[in-house]
Amino acid sequence: MGLVYLYTACLVLGMGLSQIVTLGESREWLTFLVDAALSYIMMEVGLELYLNKQNWKGYLKDYFVAAFTAALPWLFCFFYFLYFFRETTWQENLLVARFAAPTSSGILFSMLAAAGLAMTWLFRKVQILAIFDDIDTIILLIPLQFLLGGSKYILLSLLFFIAALLILAWRYLHQLRLPSGRIWLLLYSLLLAGGIRWFNGAFAVEMEILLPAFVFGALLHNPHDPRLIKEHVHEHAYIEAEERPLRNLDRTIKVVFMILVGLLMPKLPYEGFNWGTTTLHVLAITLISNIGKCFPMFCYKNEASLRQRAGVSISMFPRGEVGAGILLLAMEHGVTGSVLTVAGLSLALNLLLTGVFIWIVIHLTKVEIPP
Repeated sequence: MGLVYLYTACLVLGMGLSQIVTLGESREWLTFLVDAALSYIMMEVGLELYLNKQNWKGYLKDYFVAAFTAALPWLFCFFYFLYFFRETTWQENLLVARFAAPTSSGILFSMLAAAGLAMTWLFRKVQILAIFDDIDTIILLIPLQFLLGGSKYILLSLLFFIAALLILAWRYLHQLRLPSGRIWLLLYSLLLAGGIRWFNGAFAVEMEILLPAFVFGALLHNPHDPRLIKEHVHEHAYIEAEERPLRNLDRTIKVVFMILVGLLMPKLPYEGFNWGTTTLHVLAITLISNIGKCFPMFCYKNEASLRQRAGVSISMFPRGEVGAGILLLAMEHGVTGSVLTVAGLSLALNLLLTGVFIWIVIHLTKVEIPP
């Protein structure tokens, strides 16, 4: 549990610094570093992925559960913004409200592994749902950018690219026999982060690194069977390294990631608004968006108890890098005013509460945490 506290403190530190430090030109390099760290984390998750290809209907069900889990917070926030914030257009509200949809996969997986939950049913289910709801968010950003005047041909090409990545992951799962040690994962992450930056610049798109990194990790051969704990004392080899130098490297990368996610939060425009009213709006948006994330609680009744299903739902509460990216995209499209401030503060509040969410999940699942 100590790692959960450490990661939470790093998030809080970064978020505090984001509102008082002007990053200027350094934002570009810091964004590269956070992309590389996120890529590293998602490659780990891809390496641990196990798919039962005979059960493809089950994954189809998971996708629809994830889609509803992403859509409900989005729609709840959209209608709230539409009713209370008349100064922005419905298209702008539709885009800003999307910040509530994606689960922060990098933060979530790091926290759950740090809490000792990496070998549980809950982790395996959250692994699939969080990836799917991020994919759903990336896909739905394409029509939203259509509404705000994006290039239709380039955005449509992203759909084919996403489909190709998913087909590759399904067809060639763990068949790419390249080195997969942690030093190698870090090297791949740096190369992939650089490649995605080049791709986005060359084709004037905003392709998130999350999906390509996850797919690459899923393609890499895993010398361990993700279904078996075997002789590992702490956690599975790619979720939590057992050798001290590698474990220290792994945790350093994740600490840097947590700080940078907080640091790259958009600087919020605080001028000219009522703090009392804004606080009520932030609490309301946070509440209704997290209620929307509770959809998995009503699914999987044949697979898990109510406590486990509640744990899955609460695990989906944390927001982070993708949600912040949506707010930055909205700012680039000229969205300003109170709606952006409320969304940003709600995102920050969810980040602050990440450690609390993980503590609740641990309590619900009653898992003994390793020392």
